[in-house]
Amino acid sequence: MKADMKSSHLQRWLTSIVAIPVLLYLILFGPRVLFYSLLCAVSIVGIFEFNDTTDTSFPRPLRWALPFLSIAFFAVLYYRRILIMPFMLFLFALIPLAYFMITSPSKGPKGTSEIAVALFGPVYILLPLSMLVLVDMRPDGKTWIMFLVVVMFLSDSGAFYFGRSMGRHKLYEAVSPKKTWEGAFGGLFCSLLGGLIFMRIFRPGGFDPGLFILIPLLSIAGQLGDLAESMLKRNHSKKDSGRILPGHGGVLDRIDGFLFAIPMLYIYLDLTGY
Repeated sequence: MKADMKSSHLQRWLTSIVAIPVLLYLILFGPRVLFYSLLCAVSIVGIFEFNDTTDTSFPRPLRWALPFLSIAFFAVLYYRRILIMPFMLFLFALIPLAYFMITSPSKGPKGTSEIAVALFGPVYILLPLSMLVLVDMRPDGKTWIMFLVVVMFLSDSGAFYFGRSMGRHKLYEAVSPKKTWEGAFGGLFCSLLGGLIFMRIFRPGGFDPGLFILIPLLSIAGQLGDLAESMLKRNHSKKDSGRILPGHGGVLDRIDGFLFAIPMLYIYLDLTGY
């Protein structure tokens, strides 16, 4: 068991060592179309993983309509046709409704559940990631995205290592038996310290006291996002959402915290006018 844990931990770090430079390049230096394409691809894979986790078996035409809708959604963002976004999101509900109305009008409660899942996946995954595109379009968008990555990475790592070394009191055993209050506070402390240092370095002339509120909110939101995904997996007796990332599980396992934290950053920037 310990050997398996060490192997998984090593895989986790090796995957991060490979992935982090690529992510840094795409966020800071790469053409924006590549970064937005990455977010689109992550959304599509995440939606597929969500459907697999929830044991939702869509008919093939409906299953493959989701990637095309996701690509169209991000294309609308790329060309800054923001006012079309609500209509594009509506299509995620309209198309499943129309499909089942034509093919299976008397399917019963199961059909309603499948329609609901078809809409819930994009709202849960695609919508928060699309907000990251809107953050990127701001004057200091790249800095804010890197700030978010640093805060979430330190929150996740701090929670893991503090919980592993000092964890005694269970945070929410019914959902995630291994998470502890010591880990949660450790993650919050690491994210606050690292986030403040990051902004002090990269925005030395514009330090914002509001960061003392924002960073804890991001850390808490990220940990809630982690718990929410754990609940979904536990409800369906799944250990990981997928196997695409060695040592990390699926894409959804890696972005679950971001899905709750991105809207927090988005609304903060909107309210403060950054």
